Amino acid sequence: MAEFHEGFGWVAIGMAAVAAALALFLAARRRELPRWFWWLGGAAITAMVLQVLVGVYLYAQEERPGTQHMFYGFVILFTLTFGYVYRWQLQKNAALRWGLLLLFTMGLGIRAVMTFGESF
Repeated sequence: MAEFHEGFGWVAIGMAAVAAALALFLAARRRELPRWFWWLGGAAITAMVLQVLVGVYLYAQEERPGTQHMFYGFVILFTLTFGYVYRWQLQKNAALRWGLLLLFTMGLGIRAVMTFGESF
């Protein structure tokens, strides 16, 4: 399961990066997000949440990744929860706002990978 968490972490980061880049590109062109974007964005968000859940499972199995790694995982979960709670406010200029949210989430994912094994 740890190998899955490690490998799929990069997949989740890549999915968030692609969705963020697409949304920001459409925002720069002042275009609306197409319907299929919501499937891509939803898949990226689902992948990130799955990563956090697998991390919690591994922690319950006595694997200790370091406090910084866990911190960034929980910040990812908080950020996505924040996005869900304020989803209606994010619809105004949706491409820019969702693009920035996914870009931020991607950055948090990179930090989570880079801080594995480190503690505060």
